[in-house]
Amino acid sequence: MNREVFTAVADALERGEPAALVTIVSARGSTPQRVGAKMLVFADGRIVGTIGGGCYENDAFWKAREAITSRRPQLVHYELSDDFAQETGLICGGQMDVYIEPIEPSPELYIVGAGHVGFHLARLAHEVGFRVHVVDDREKFASRERFPTASEIVVDDIPSWIARTSLPSHAYTVIVTRGHTNDLEALRALAPRDLRYLGLIGSRAKVARIYDALTVDAMPADQLKRVHAPIGLDIGAVTPQEIAVSILAELIAVKHGKLGARDAAELSMQWNNLDRSRRETRDTEKDAV
Repeated sequence: MNREVFTAVADALERGEPAALVTIVSARGSTPQRVGAKMLVFADGRIVGTIGGGCYENDAFWKAREAITSRRPQLVHYELSDDFAQETGLICGGQMDVYIEPIEPSPELYIVGAGHVGFHLARLAHEVGFRVHVVDDREKFASRERFPTASEIVVDDIPSWIARTSLPSHAYTVIVTRGHTNDLEALRALAPRDLRYLGLIGSRAKVARIYDALTVDAMPADQLKRVHAPIGLDIGAVTPQEIAVSILAELIAVKHGKLGARDAAELSMQWNNLDRSRRETRDTEKDAV
């Protein structure tokens, strides 16, 4: 049975599909399965393998689905008491510990823009385990010579490529193109997507201009609030190398759940402050006229 589970894990990783592996790590007394029994749970409810059936397996199933979303493992203790026996028909009476472990493929990083920042980010991200995809419309920049470790290099019109490409929900996407117009079009196409991370490079003034343009186009504010902009952790980065480090630090923080609800609220507050600042600027300009 575990061979079937291991095969399913390998297939899920190959497909880039998140799942959670449930393993009995300790058993005392009478239990329906032995230590090492495994069950793989997918986000859509599919199951491969078993840890013995019954309501405790059902409880572990739901905890596994939660782990896929939270990306956090947990150890669960079950007392296979008379209550379990009555509900499941299993005559056990033992104790069991189950380890629930999210299984995620190597994180996919899509770098939209193959300029200086993209070049350094690709190198650093590969070294910490990201599968890097580079997209640019300039063959001179998006080349195998500049990105020897990239899993994919795409030379194409950026908005057109995004429009016809399905990105996985666990993808990290960074917009670092060569100009305002390209950044705007890339964000217009990517903001509605369900992505693990979406970041936009640029100063606060540039971000404000892009947001203004998208707001005029009736893009929902909630979609823009999910964007990390200006991109990267604030470490005072100046050079392309330093900016790449700040972006990678933010990617790692998101990957390990260090940018949680509190940080999302702060990002939302920054957006609200930015929006208020734009309104005040427009009011001032009207008064001047």
